[in-house]
Amino acid sequence: MRSFSVAETIIIDPGHGGRDPGAVYQGRKESDDVLRLALALGDRLKQAGYNVLYTRTTDVYNTPYEKAVIGNNSGADLFVSLHRNSVDQPNTSTGVETLVYKDTGLPGELARNINAQLSELGFADRGVIERPGLVVLRRTQMPAVLIEAGFINNEEDNALFDEQLEEIAGAIAQGIEETIGDSEAPSDVYYRVQAGAFASRSNADRLRDRLINDGFPAFTILRDGLYKVQVGAYRNLENAIRMEQVLRGKGYSTFISSN
Repeated sequence: MRSFSVAETIIIDPGHGGRDPGAVYQGRKESDDVLRLALALGDRLKQAGYNVLYTRTTDVYNTPYEKAVIGNNSGADLFVSLHRNSVDQPNTSTGVETLVYKDTGLPGELARNINAQLSELGFADRGVIERPGLVVLRRTQMPAVLIEAGFINNEEDNALFDEQLEEIAGAIAQGIEETIGDSEAPSDVYYRVQAGAFASRSNADRLRDRLINDGFPAFTILRDGLYKVQVGAYRNLENAIRMEQVLRGKGYSTFISSN
């Protein structure tokens, strides 16, 4: 997983597309629904000041591996894949869930924040689910989540999706913003969780790599003659505090710094 200082570029992946419609229900295609949602979400994130990229903006097909490559080559800081769920029997399952490679660090926090925002619109919150076998979660080199935005073969979920598409996009954008920054805070102030400071760059990088392997957005900076290992860059102090609590729960010795 690649380290980064603050998420400025977000790549949105509308699932399926082209010859792969995804789940289909009474002529309704998952690939069409998530493309509509992706474009609405992109507009919301652009309004919040983020640079937004897409794996597709039309009805074309790329394999999951190709989507991961597109994301990795883009230089984006965050990968958000959009899907809709389905089960064998219509109208027997409902709600939203967010999938992650591993429920830890920034992806886990992001997934919970997105689910919480979507549940306020009326969706049932089905939780955060680890799916390490999914290519777009396993092969991407940046934090990644896959959002299942309701069940395409549930009439109530479809009504909510159609009637509140813009609100759903706004809820996902709000979940992202809550996790990686607060646009109302001064743009030049960021809170970082520091996990160590070393005279040796190699020692600092070993700690950084350990944090990254644990799913945390860690990076190394040289400041005041020391190589400092820090995690995340948050405009909202409360988000930094939550991250510090998670890190301490994993056994890291930390404190919060600001630039």
